[in-house]
Amino acid sequence: MIKIMIIEDEQDLLNLYKDFLINKGYHISVTNTTASNVLGDYEEFKPDLVILDYKLPDGKNGLEAANEIFGKYPFTPILIISAYDSVKQAFNNEKKFVAKNIKLLIKPFKLSKLNDLAIDLVNKQPNKQIRK
Repeated sequence: MIKIMIIEDEQDLLNLYKDFLINKGYHISVTNTTASNVLGDYEEFKPDLVILDYKLPDGKNGLEAANEIFGKYPFTPILIISAYDSVKQAFNNEKKFVAKNIKLLIKPFKLSKLNDLAIDLVNKQPNKQIRK
């Protein structure tokens, strides 16, 4: 079973993503509304995919949290979600993301797109495969 970690500060969206992904057969191993302990959560639960909201309340945004994870675990699949179209430029300019298994999803989006990107990201890992 594919394990997912979700960091989303809006509880309604966190629950929506969690319920949707559980219904698609994923296991949600950890959720949080801040990225203050993102590396500790990652190390404790060892998810197959990390979903990070861009704008988080604790002073660390999703790109910074992704960089923190990549610093120790460079092959981690990460999906950044943002309501801000302007994040595309910061995401595309982030040199540390070149050749990483990371994607950006801009809100609003259909939940099916969330599933498609989760499958694509996880399938790039050598020992994990999800059928579409």
